[in-house]
Amino acid sequence: MEKWDSSAGTSAFHMPEWMIQFADQKQEFNKRPTKIGRRSLSRSISQSSTDSYSSEERPKQLSVGSSLPHSAQANAKGTLSAPKEAMKIWLAHSAASYTDSSDDETSPRDKQQKNSKGSSDFCVKNIKQAEFGRREIEIAEQEMPALMALRKRAQGEKPLAGAKIVGCTHITAQTAVLMETLGALGAQCRWAACNIYSTLNEVAAALAESGFPVFAWKGESEDDFWWCIDRCVNVEGWQPNMILDDGGDLTHWIYKKYPNMFKKIKGIVEESVTGVHRLYQLSKAGKLCVPAMNVNDSVTKQKFDNLYCCRESILDGLKRTTDMMFGGKQVVVCGYGEVGKGCCAALKAMGSIVYVTEIDPICALQACMDGFRLVKLNEVIRQVDIVITCTGNKNVVTREHLDRMKNSCIVCNMGHSNTEIDVASLRTPELTWERVRSQVDHVIWPDGKRIVLLAEGRLLNLSCSTVPTFVLSITATTQALALIELYNAPEGRYKQDVYLLPKKMDEYVASLHLPTFDAHLTELTDEQAKYLGLNKNGPFKPNYYRKVARLDVKTLRERESTTSLGTSFQWY
Repeated sequence: MEKWDSSAGTSAFHMPEWMIQFADQKQEFNKRPTKIGRRSLSRSISQSSTDSYSSEERPKQLSVGSSLPHSAQANAKGTLSAPKEAMKIWLAHSAASYTDSSDDETSPRDKQQKNSKGSSDFCVKNIKQAEFGRREIEIAEQEMPALMALRKRAQGEKPLAGAKIVGCTHITAQTAVLMETLGALGAQCRWAACNIYSTLNEVAAALAESGFPVFAWKGESEDDFWWCIDRCVNVEGWQPNMILDDGGDLTHWIYKKYPNMFKKIKGIVEESVTGVHRLYQLSKAGKLCVPAMNVNDSVTKQKFDNLYCCRESILDGLKRTTDMMFGGKQVVVCGYGEVGKGCCAALKAMGSIVYVTEIDPICALQACMDGFRLVKLNEVIRQVDIVITCTGNKNVVTREHLDRMKNSCIVCNMGHSNTEIDVASLRTPELTWERVRSQVDHVIWPDGKRIVLLAEGRLLNLSCSTVPTFVLSITATTQALALIELYNAPEGRYKQDVYLLPKKMDEYVASLHLPTFDAHLTELTDEQAKYLGLNKNGPFKPNYYRKVARLDVKTLRERESTTSLGTSFQWY
């Protein structure tokens, strides 16, 4: 091997010939990988020790030699030819041990299941997982102080007595706490999932065991998705009067398929950019015949769920699916709203080089002043290692962009809808799809180039990882209060339009979470309150204040001009 040469008085290293050849081969591999290289990489990733298990795939913790089947213990004590054989036995036993092995390919629609009370008004993956799901719900309750406080304060008055709520959201442990809170406040609930990958099967089973009609499981097909929504809605003798939606699919389904039912709805609560956009379109066209509450643009949603939740969960989702290192990676984030801000902050803190694309000059200026370079996607698409969309729009990443990406570029979406990446354009005969692990696909071009597509372009964090429970407590409490407000509002308070959450409610939700941090609010003196023209008890900001750059203030004022800040309950 070559040695150091110090003849010139300074240390100099001459690269050996084998290193030069290896570097040349590596560059060639990056340009055009061979099929052998592709297979070996796929195999190594699929055997990685940190897979993103869904609830039904998560193995029990076993120690080789002690918890293996009796027939395998002898081998584990010393007769195994290699550690790999021990791992194979461990994995096989783990998968078989679990109550809902991934080997069970039977569609839940074809199963006949009943809970312990004899009810079959649900459709979940495996009702036997209910006990495990109940433990997850109990853990979530500890991190949702506001929702539990709301349940305790209001369940005596039952402010939702008589409410029949049909919901379509992510079915997670946090959603379960919300549903059980609504039930404690007097509501009847029927629920479906708003995303085919985000349902926690064990939580859905726990809800079904508790008597909630839930129709959802992880890995639904598109047909299953709409079937589940219809099963929630189309029930003989049950007329929903409230809708809680995340994405607008449930509202759209009732509006199109059951127009008479839609006219009897008393109120709609929507929490996503996509769903709110659809509601505003209906309102503008004069087709929205019920009042709706825009929770997405409330401060407690925008400044907490969208920002802090995504700031933590983007890294979790990427790490679980790809095991990649972020330091030095070039990333382009499409959209610099609150979700984009959270993603950019997290990636920058990990040492990534972050670019931002934006259409809004205000958000664009914020990105520049936060230290990010504003670009057009076409300018960086050939060089970036990761592409993340979070705009709420459609066709943000087109087939043209996908064709120009570098080999092994990771493509994912943090927006609610799966419309941001043109995934449909990739389902063509000339491209090959390889499933690497759960929610991870290699899409391979004829020349050998591949991209790594996560969750088929659907919401990354809830499809591939988890999200912080405490932040979801803020959103869930906001949703609960919005339902209570719309359901109990006197005739005439809300017309057939889209409204923003009253400011007093935003502040109330925030105040319920402060005790967790042992936080102590400063109180205004009478003189200070008079000077500012405020009530000492709030609200402390004008009702049109939102801290949302994307919304026109004039529009907010117009939409809130008829919104009352009052409430029908003393506990609020």
